[in-house]
Amino acid sequence: MAVKEQWLFVRLCQVQTITEGINELLGNPGVVGFYRTFMQTLHSMFEYRHPVWAVSHAGHCVPPDSMDMVEDAFSAAEGDVFGLNGQIEHKLSFLRQHVPRGTSLVLVGHSIGCYIILNMMKRNPELKIIKAIALFPTIERMAQTPQGKVMTPVLCHMRYVAYLPLFLLSLLPEELKASLIKLVFGGIRSLDHTVVQPTVGLLSGDCAANAMYMGGQEMRNVLERDNITIKKNLQKLIFYYGATDHWCPVEYYYDIKRDFPHGNFRLCEKGFRHAFVLDAGREVAKMVFEWISGDLGTSSIFAFFQLPACMT
Repeated sequence: MAVKEQWLFVRLCQVQTITEGINELLGNPGVVGFYRTFMQTLHSMFEYRHPVWAVSHAGHCVPPDSMDMVEDAFSAAEGDVFGLNGQIEHKLSFLRQHVPRGTSLVLVGHSIGCYIILNMMKRNPELKIIKAIALFPTIERMAQTPQGKVMTPVLCHMRYVAYLPLFLLSLLPEELKASLIKLVFGGIRSLDHTVVQPTVGLLSGDCAANAMYMGGQEMRNVLERDNITIKKNLQKLIFYYGATDHWCPVEYYYDIKRDFPHGNFRLCEKGFRHAFVLDAGREVAKMVFEWISGDLGTSSIFAFFQLPACMT
């Protein structure tokens, strides 16, 4: 593997030598591969001086054969590790176990990843976060959004109906899955073809079912905006709202801008879709670089993202 590509994976030997970095928090489905172009662009624009870390959501991708997995399904269900709260704890656990204490962090979140960032700030105020970027943030009233009204019945009451076709899809040969996915994405003129393989992986095993389960919890639990945490961290936060985002309507932008007149809230003027990784990962990465390059120093980037039905 080329040295410049090592940021794609969490390597303990690398993490132990880092004092600062950029961390990315994924959307739903939270699969790192969807953000490959975004991460590569961000990493290269910093001339590979800063580590860029991303962690897939628990249960949203098939682990490598070499990884030891807990087979106790009852314990997993009891702890609800695939639910929204479990995913938040999953990211905090990663930082505790693999990132040296005192590391300066820039957090980048997309969609539900922004909600995860706010909860990480709330639960562990000792994290040394110098900047947090919220891209197309789904941090409030998700079920009341245009897309939420459509998806809430599906994710909360009818998701079991989708399990059979998902299972049948998982049985198809990989090449046929890839062809079907390219057909579905055929209407996107500038499709980033690096998203095809992660989508194929999502159709393997229980990954899609776990993503739908988490999505159902989002509809039920992402209700009121956490104004207390936002107020405490206002100078660290940058919010970027879509002008035509069906998961986060533009009135949410005007509401938060009114409530926090001194905050850094931006409205997209470039026509980016909520699922920007499908065709604009490079452009959004360049924009994020401009926002944080003056503050980064030698920090690490850690990102948590998500793309549920947000692939619309």
